[in-house]
Amino acid sequence: MPDKVFQTYGIHRWGAGMFARMENGDLGIVNPARPDAPPASLPELLNNLDARGVQTPVLVRVGAFLRRQLESLNNAFAQAIAANGYQAPYRGVFPIKVNQQAEVIDRIVDYGRPYTFGLEAGSKPELILALSRDLPKDALLICNGIKDAEFIRLGILARKAGINCVLVIESPAEADTVIAEAKRLGEKPALGVRIKLTRRVTGNWSDSSGDRSTFGLTTKEVVDLIDKLRAENMLDCLVLQHSHLGSQVPQMMDIRQAVDEACRFYTELRRLGVPLTYLDLGGGLGIDYTGEARATDNSVNYTLEEYCTNIVEAVKYQMDEAEVPHPTLVTESGRAIVAYSSMLLSDILEASYFDRSAPTTPEDDDHHMLSDMAAIVGYLSPRRVQECLNDAEYYREELRALFRRGVIGIEEVARAEQIFLYVVGRIKDLVAQTPDVPQEVLEELSAHRDIYRANFSLFQSLPDVWAINQLLPIAPLQRLNETPGRRAVLSDITCDSDGKIEQFVLGDGIGNALPIHELRPKERYFIGIFLVGAYQETLGDLHNLFGDTNVVTVDFNDDGVLELQHEVEGDTVAEVMAYVEYEPKQCLDAFKRIVERGVRNGTLNPSQRRMLMETYRHAINGYTYYEHEEHTHG
Repeated sequence: MPDKVFQTYGIHRWGAGMFARMENGDLGIVNPARPDAPPASLPELLNNLDARGVQTPVLVRVGAFLRRQLESLNNAFAQAIAANGYQAPYRGVFPIKVNQQAEVIDRIVDYGRPYTFGLEAGSKPELILALSRDLPKDALLICNGIKDAEFIRLGILARKAGINCVLVIESPAEADTVIAEAKRLGEKPALGVRIKLTRRVTGNWSDSSGDRSTFGLTTKEVVDLIDKLRAENMLDCLVLQHSHLGSQVPQMMDIRQAVDEACRFYTELRRLGVPLTYLDLGGGLGIDYTGEARATDNSVNYTLEEYCTNIVEAVKYQMDEAEVPHPTLVTESGRAIVAYSSMLLSDILEASYFDRSAPTTPEDDDHHMLSDMAAIVGYLSPRRVQECLNDAEYYREELRALFRRGVIGIEEVARAEQIFLYVVGRIKDLVAQTPDVPQEVLEELSAHRDIYRANFSLFQSLPDVWAINQLLPIAPLQRLNETPGRRAVLSDITCDSDGKIEQFVLGDGIGNALPIHELRPKERYFIGIFLVGAYQETLGDLHNLFGDTNVVTVDFNDDGVLELQHEVEGDTVAEVMAYVEYEPKQCLDAFKRIVERGVRNGTLNPSQRRMLMETYRHAINGYTYYEHEEHTHG
């Protein structure tokens, strides 16, 4: 039974061997360097953080997971290059936009140093932070995005400081600015050109591919650029071709065909005398959020090794056919590197159960429909499930209509609701034990899923779930040795009906309810939302003024023990107020005047004034999320 519970959440499919169920039922994280060592308990980690005053929700980054993904990417390319006799190296870059946090970028630079791994900047601020990182010698700093003269000037002069900075031309107008700045500085830059491929890939981000994509030059514009650079005696500056394949591309065939087209452009540009040496294939490498290994928006039908092998094979074949030297391969794989490394851990604050285990008995003078509804359980059977559900819905709606017309009172309709929940509970129990239940019944019962309220903001921490229906794996962190008896949707603590999760990654596919345990009195129940390292930290907003969560970085030490290595406190109320143009001290002073008026009017006494001001002052400097009482007072 315990293994079956663990597999309920599909952890064995999407977890990539990084998570394990512990003997006590806790979910543990596995040290990739020592996979046979005992896992580190996530509930124990949360309890240790809580003792330090670090509350949930907390974003936990695991350094070992980040290292593993970066090493896996580089090793897979190295193996494919060796196996195919490819005559040039791989030089990956991490796109900063995927996760801009300093702790993440610094670790990528550190872990990537043995592989000459670089960075990609898509804006001036990203370039500025990238220039301050000590990249390995010869590591690439690829500059994408729209660039003003200052951006371009930084990129050109950075090469004088020994930084291998390549400015990718995104438009004909940008080419003019690059040429003008190069002339003014008297320096020759290293340039790339972004070429729009006609091949359109599938997936959530298909619009970023094909000839209708936002950035890049058309075929005619590429030819014009070559003529312009040749006329300016700058053709030798053009060393890199950038052909973006897409993002989270689910289908291997799409990747292979897009690479083939990129290679045709590369060989043609070489034929025209362009001294290209780098082929940048941009993003595209997806991860399997669901573990289904299928070509869907949230999964992929290929492995990392297959991705690397296909690219190397395709490029080698095309270059050999055209008798062109093999280019240095570049990819801008961000999601595959950082997604696994971060997880959002939170606790369930409360639950609304949409059934009852104990029956309610109608009173003697209650409307007869209460007794009629209570009698449904007497004829409930697998053959009559749909009929019983229909009857229960009918009686409830009729009794609600009687209440609206003033025929029955609030106490009576309250008993009716309790009877309805009991009947639904018995129907759920029967359906759980009955094979081949009609889909219509299952869909109707889905309206009676429990609601579990978790201490986080969907809009701040998981914006892709809300915006593009991104599926992220979710699982409880404890009691994995107990069969979960409830089925629920997750609600956050914002006052917004959109702040909920209703689709879940399960071991047998995608479900509309999360199997979850019934809450126990005075026992905290933790959940984890996994694979959130890509984009979620930087796309969040301040809906309801919930700010950034607490963030910790943990890693395994030389003895295999999980240690806290870095901590960033989440936003305070005062900080998020400042983001939206409120001055916290002015708010404090204004509230103090209002409170003092209450003292003058006699509605507040001096001791109540003091308590109110202390509470306001404490709250304005406190965490924006739900705080358990022991942390807020005393």
